[in-house]
Amino acid sequence: MHEFFAGSGLVAYGLKGMFRPVWSNDICPKKAAVYRANFEDSHFVLDDIKNISGVSLPYAHLSWASFPCQDLSLAGSIGGIDAKRSGLVWDWLRIIREIQQRPSMLLIENVTGLLSTNNGANYSKLHYALLDLGYKSGAIVLNASLFVPQSRPRVFIIAIKKEIEIPEELKDNSKNWLHSKATVKLGLSLPDWIWWRTKEPPKRQTNLVDILDLNLPYDKDNVLSLIPSHHQKHLALYSDCIATGYRRIRNKKQCLELRFDALAGCLRTPQGGSSKQFLVVKQNNELHARLLSPREAARLMGAPDTFHLLGTYNDAYRAMGDAVALPVASFVSKSFLLPLAKVIYIEKECRKSA
Repeated sequence: MHEFFAGSGLVAYGLKGMFRPVWSNDICPKKAAVYRANFEDSHFVLDDIKNISGVSLPYAHLSWASFPCQDLSLAGSIGGIDAKRSGLVWDWLRIIREIQQRPSMLLIENVTGLLSTNNGANYSKLHYALLDLGYKSGAIVLNASLFVPQSRPRVFIIAIKKEIEIPEELKDNSKNWLHSKATVKLGLSLPDWIWWRTKEPPKRQTNLVDILDLNLPYDKDNVLSLIPSHHQKHLALYSDCIATGYRRIRNKKQCLELRFDALAGCLRTPQGGSSKQFLVVKQNNELHARLLSPREAARLMGAPDTFHLLGTYNDAYRAMGDAVALPVASFVSKSFLLPLAKVIYIEKECRKSA
């Protein structure tokens, strides 16, 4: 596999035993250090994607691209798929076009805003670009909460060369549990759309309390005064309670909004005070607060405790907040990419025999 925008390497970790990275790239030195601490790094290229030429890449069956989401996120600027950061996806497609023997499969991951922003025009432009390159595709939506106690919905576009026959068990005739309302709208309007299908994963066994270290010191009790009154009333109902929260501005006033569904909110990059997730714990009617630790953030992404985190709190937190949840990447690979790779291999061997 090729890994574009590889970050800290959770995708490669999740695809272990299925796909081997032969070439990986990212522009961030701190994320590259995390990647190299966890993998053999001779295949890692630290550089701007604009400087990469497809001619120099080794052959791979799969090219995975988790391109920047800032211009497509509903919490961001919504500059669109042609904006400075999210527009880097076009450099990835340029590189794919330059590869002499192109990968049989492509995987594109991003926020669900890719489906809905600009009334679906951002996604449609990408879909037609893939068709122009010779790939048919379809999108699915998976929330990391299926596997870990974190709400993190993401879209995964699975693309395969037009001439490759897709096994019947991997495609549907219409929408299923993998498709959001925005996905269905696009699927009904775009040509050569694939309604991917697979079985739902078993019920998640890991709960929020399982990933927390309740022995860490509570050093952010000052934020408790920011909890809005309706959330304070909710807390008052329990003598023991665990909640997660982010600082937000509501009605021109800062507040700490909590969630009580035993899930962490979607991890983000720690570029501002509102980007850091707080843990609020009530035990024996005593209320305390602290930030989630980097290791807890890694656990929320499905990374094992053996996964190396480097640098400062912000460095480690960013390495996780920008990543793809490991068990989600693994599920996509096991459910779709690996079965497709087997079909491609069988077809190749049959051509050799003929």
